[in-house]
Amino acid sequence: MKPRLQTSLGQHLVLTPQLRQALHLLQLSALELEAEIAAAVESNPLLEWQGEDDTAVRASDGNAAATEDAERASDGAAPDVWESGIDDGWYGGGSGSGGEDDGFDPADRIVHTESLREHLTWQLNLSHLSPRDRLIGEALIDAIDDDGYLRASFDDIAEALRDDGPWGHDEILAVLRRIQLLDPVGVGARDLRECLEVQLHALPDDLAGRALARRIVDEFIEALPRLGAEGLAGALGCAPCDAAIALQLLRSLDPRPGAQIGGVDSDTYVAPDCAIERRNGVWKVRLVGGPHSRLTIHRGYERMIRHASDSDAGYLRGRLQEARWLLRNVQARGETLLKVARCLARQQSGFLEFGPQALRPLTLREVAAEIGMHESTVSRAIARKYVHTPRGTLPLRSFFASGVDTDTGGQASSTAIQQMIRRLVDAEDPRKPLSDARLADELKTAGVPVARRTVAKYREAMNIPSSHERVRLG
Repeated sequence: MKPRLQTSLGQHLVLTPQLRQALHLLQLSALELEAEIAAAVESNPLLEWQGEDDTAVRASDGNAAATEDAERASDGAAPDVWESGIDDGWYGGGSGSGGEDDGFDPADRIVHTESLREHLTWQLNLSHLSPRDRLIGEALIDAIDDDGYLRASFDDIAEALRDDGPWGHDEILAVLRRIQLLDPVGVGARDLRECLEVQLHALPDDLAGRALARRIVDEFIEALPRLGAEGLAGALGCAPCDAAIALQLLRSLDPRPGAQIGGVDSDTYVAPDCAIERRNGVWKVRLVGGPHSRLTIHRGYERMIRHASDSDAGYLRGRLQEARWLLRNVQARGETLLKVARCLARQQSGFLEFGPQALRPLTLREVAAEIGMHESTVSRAIARKYVHTPRGTLPLRSFFASGVDTDTGGQASSTAIQQMIRRLVDAEDPRKPLSDARLADELKTAGVPVARRTVAKYREAMNIPSSHERVRLG
């Protein structure tokens, strides 16, 4: 054995810093984006806030075309209205998200903080699962803690479902694998090793360091704290630089994926990312302007690059490139969000017009196919995003709903079915309230066949007491 040098050719899919930033910005909420940009302005002298009354200064070379587009988009040019009645223009909002001049009632900004269980259940309902698998999924989600780990055994899950028949560990595991790939990826893992393995499995096969990172998790996860890059390189039989890349990839994973969702279970204020409004009988979609709409390149420092020393010019060029990346990625985030919002407004115009009872079944897959994006991109685009509508400020995910086949050959969304249950309960005789079985019969008569257990689940989700608790004799 003796050291030697070897060269080889290969192709690897690497997430560049610019692409990582684009993915990161896409999944931020409006308030998180403001904080991210404020931090960037503080640390990068090539970024500055454009004054309220200033005219945007255009870049002096062709490389700044994307920056000009970002500024122009934020200033609010509006193309023609679609024939479908949805405006696909990009309007600027007020002077900032949450400002006094954005035209929104502060009371409309109050929303309920979504729990991890609600977040996972919503995705489960949009998944293409059989009724039996969906029951297993609901039981598994109930057993996941706030950190995102499954703390119950498969025997406990089977016991919780005993009323619906015998359940095998294999089919429970199959559903668990589906849940682990929901957002956030890795939720539902039974230990740290499985949590990291699931997240690594979801990454592209050709990503640099992925294969070694999987070996580290599989073979050396317990010894990792006492082994450094050099120790791992010796144990893995690879170069220290390769081990360092794998370690860096592992550090980018989340050991507590469930902690990303939820928090204090209380009402909170949010800044809407976009708005859907009706003007002259036409539904129009616009982005809500925030501080990022006043973000621009500091032209003074940009001009200094030509006259600075080599070291200073190198520093300024690096910061200028970072500033342009940020502006381009903020613009790309807005364009993606606008595409999704336009699609939702068109698909759910009945919901905007008539309310939840008119919400049609809609999945991430349908929206992704219509706008030509991947489902994961749509999922990131709607994560923690809110839209101001005539019906209040709503999370974008509220425009999605699972469907139930009706006797007429169509589908009714789960939200519409809940509204039907609500109307039946409101109209019932308080002395003889409708049982879940009776509610199921009424829905079937209306052409929507729903099982009693499903009715009970929807009733509980709406915080409607059971029939014996709703009895009023007075």
